[in-house]
Amino acid sequence: MNVKNHSRLHIIINGVVQGVGFRPFVYNLAHCYQLYGYVLNDGRGVVIDIEGKSESLKAFVSDLQRKKPPLAKIYNIEFQEEKLRYYHSFEIRNSQQGSISTMLGSDISMCEECLAEFRDRNNRRYRYPFINCTNCGVRYTIIKKLPYDRKNTSMSDFQMCNECLIEYEDPTNRRYHAQPISCYNCGPQLFFRSSEGTVLYGDSALHEAIAYIKAKKRIAVKGMGGFHLVCDARDDDAILDLRKKKNRPLKPFAIMLSNLNAVQDIAVLSQNDKKLILENKRPIVIVQKKREQKLSKYVAPNIDVLGVFLAYTPLHQLILDGVDGPLIATSANLSDEPIITTEDEIFNKFANMVEGVLYFDREIVNGCDDSVVMGIDESYITLRASRGVMPRSFYIKHRTPKKILAVGANQKNTISLCFENNIIVSPHIGDLNSLGAFEYFERTVDFFKKVYNFEPDIVVCDKHPNYETSKWAKQYVAERDNVELIEVQHHYAHALSVMAEHALDEDVLAFCFDGTGYGDDGLLWGGEVFLASPQKYTRIYSLQNISLLGGEKAIKEPKRVALALLFEIYTLEELEQLNIPLLKAFNKEELQTLYIMKEKSLNTPYSSSVGRLFDGIYALCGYIKTLGFEGESGMVLESLAKKYRSEDHYSYELVEGRIEYTKMIYEILNEKEKNFIASKFINTLTEIIVDISLQHKGICVVLAGGVFQNKVLLQKLTEAFAVRNIKYFLPKEIAINDGGISFGQVYFGLKGLNE
Repeated sequence: MNVKNHSRLHIIINGVVQGVGFRPFVYNLAHCYQLYGYVLNDGRGVVIDIEGKSESLKAFVSDLQRKKPPLAKIYNIEFQEEKLRYYHSFEIRNSQQGSISTMLGSDISMCEECLAEFRDRNNRRYRYPFINCTNCGVRYTIIKKLPYDRKNTSMSDFQMCNECLIEYEDPTNRRYHAQPISCYNCGPQLFFRSSEGTVLYGDSALHEAIAYIKAKKRIAVKGMGGFHLVCDARDDDAILDLRKKKNRPLKPFAIMLSNLNAVQDIAVLSQNDKKLILENKRPIVIVQKKREQKLSKYVAPNIDVLGVFLAYTPLHQLILDGVDGPLIATSANLSDEPIITTEDEIFNKFANMVEGVLYFDREIVNGCDDSVVMGIDESYITLRASRGVMPRSFYIKHRTPKKILAVGANQKNTISLCFENNIIVSPHIGDLNSLGAFEYFERTVDFFKKVYNFEPDIVVCDKHPNYETSKWAKQYVAERDNVELIEVQHHYAHALSVMAEHALDEDVLAFCFDGTGYGDDGLLWGGEVFLASPQKYTRIYSLQNISLLGGEKAIKEPKRVALALLFEIYTLEELEQLNIPLLKAFNKEELQTLYIMKEKSLNTPYSSSVGRLFDGIYALCGYIKTLGFEGESGMVLESLAKKYRSEDHYSYELVEGRIEYTKMIYEILNEKEKNFIASKFINTLTEIIVDISLQHKGICVVLAGGVFQNKVLLQKLTEAFAVRNIKYFLPKEIAINDGGISFGQVYFGLKGLNE
């Protein structure tokens, strides 16, 4: 062989490169350029040893990055020139074990090629409920350990038939080493079990499930990462009964639909909304509800938005094809519990809630809830990062000398890991308010530790002493030698999360507005403005404190927060002389007791939370009932602000580092046009943020925390920033709420090591 102008490269690729068709892509690319050598998976990712004409090798390297498979994500490539080995062919070699730094992939909805086969009567996978290929299907929810090979997944229980094996072993086939590959002859089986105990199989199971939904019955359906509770989204009785039995009186239900046209029948969509809905991640997308549509009024009461998503598994598509209408598809979990992943749990915990269960015999190894996003202008923010999005890895340039575990917040919990050149964020775990939820947190920690052979040198937690995650972190460190504990203030972690996602290594002006977080002074924070860098922060403004009358009870009863706002400006005697509708929600004895509590600071903690201010304004608008779900006050005020728009705002003062709202409360009480309170209140928050931003020209603005899930507020801010040429950053892939806390925590730990 003439080896003049030949060369050899040893290439190591780190990223999401296993289980996404990367090796067959490399194989076919090598054959295209007549190059020789091998490709394999190992713990680092994909390893390529390749040689041939130098010109062809250069083109190969270019195409390697430019034409990579659709689900592949390359974070780093190492090239090493080596002496020629005189290979005679190019082959795909078996996986090798080693130090693990390759990234787990997330589950992806059915691709267009699989959908075409699914619809093709002549295809052997016509209407097959588990059709998949290297470009779609389950990954994270079936994997037990790396590398991502079939034997390390819950598909190891299913031996491939000859036809599937031929596809699996053919590097030119779309299903080459697609680990969940199967067909009617060798794959998982469908089952339907009625509440009476009757069990059906295969097509009969599917037809029975569809018949139940058509008969206005509720069923549970097994999906990628857990079960959904499903019923007809047009059926008042079924939805009301579901709300009663799930103890979910008002919180909106997500709606699953067959295609984009079906979504447009019930919602007003922007081009950006359509793009988000059609993404292969298939998140739940928050969209504007149409005024005239055929949904039950109990799907999303009191608000004008809907959470919609398209079917993301073939099984979901089969159900929607049979029902021909929108379906409620809400996570099957009890209050404060994680999503249910096993048939036994469904039968034990939901026996009185569903009349049938459609399931299959492939194990869900790792639970994973639906992701939720909301379009903002031409971009979006993430409200829950899970299926299709997480686990997500971020490449860092400088290899960290220590392993870091960040355990996140108590609400909307996630965890994050940092090792070598990677930060990995887990899928949404949830609120840790129950034993079951905390056990799920512990299982998630154990899973990621096992998968990555990971034992932390540093554990990072929130400063809140009563967070379950903080208690766990302190106990974990106390029981081990040479493990360091770092505590990070909650709102600083919010700011750090945005800085980490956008690689901001500079001072920023961070507005961190949320419901609650433990402050450095031991009080409850939530309306904070920081001058922050990755290493430190200074609190330059905070919201005027609000008294939480009755502590935790005030968070559920917004009328208590509104009353506390009144107590800031009136004596009890003065209040009794005023004709304020809110006061009718309390009898005279209650008013006196609550006033004494406020004056003597009895079970009345202070909070600087903008989230609580939303609650108070919500009650002053006339909504005095106990909140049905977290964030209800913000969503209702958002709907009111869209319906009754005003360009005016209320008065406020910025005094010695405090955002004073007293004048605003006076003006609200004297407001003649009560319908415009919500709009003018949101305008006031916009003015406050812009005002403070203009005091710090030249510094980038960061917005973080659950309050910024309010679309009206965000849109007004982005418009105001554009007019005033203020540069700002929002989180995108990482949740804007407490789901992003662990990412901020791990970033702080990492930056501390790099100092």
